[in-house]
Amino acid sequence: MPRLRRYARALLGDRAEADDLVQDTLERAWRKAALWRPGSDLRAWLFAIMHNVFVNQTRTRRTNMEEPLDEVVLEHPAASDAAAGAQLLDLASALAKLPAEQREVVLLVGLEEFTYEEAARALGIPIGTVMSRLARGRERLRQLMSGGTSAPSLRVVK
Repeated sequence: MPRLRRYARALLGDRAEADDLVQDTLERAWRKAALWRPGSDLRAWLFAIMHNVFVNQTRTRRTNMEEPLDEVVLEHPAASDAAAGAQLLDLASALAKLPAEQREVVLLVGLEEFTYEEAARALGIPIGTVMSRLARGRERLRQLMSGGTSAPSLRVVK
């Protein structure tokens, strides 16, 4: 459960929403326990359920949204070093700016230490897609963390 909470908090940026997502995930897992195959990776199964719940909730929010939401400010633990705290805020802000598909992969592989195969199973996508989303997500994070906001320049091919 701590890993689910950590992933949900990094994904959503809000403690209460993350706790709700974890609760919804565990509730669905309990209802669908008969679908879990003994011997398979329980952690990947739970993260797959969380991914699906997150996607469903995001779609529902989008269709029910009448006015734009305020930007969510990520909570962070108090850091004794001000520079480390500022860097943590910068990282949280940069993660929030990533497209959801890239953010999910970056968090699963980088934060939760999933293998590419585990992340692919959890998200229900091919390994190659995990690798390309991770590469694009990491590159975008580098740009955002270094202060660059422009997309990489494209080369004209004749």
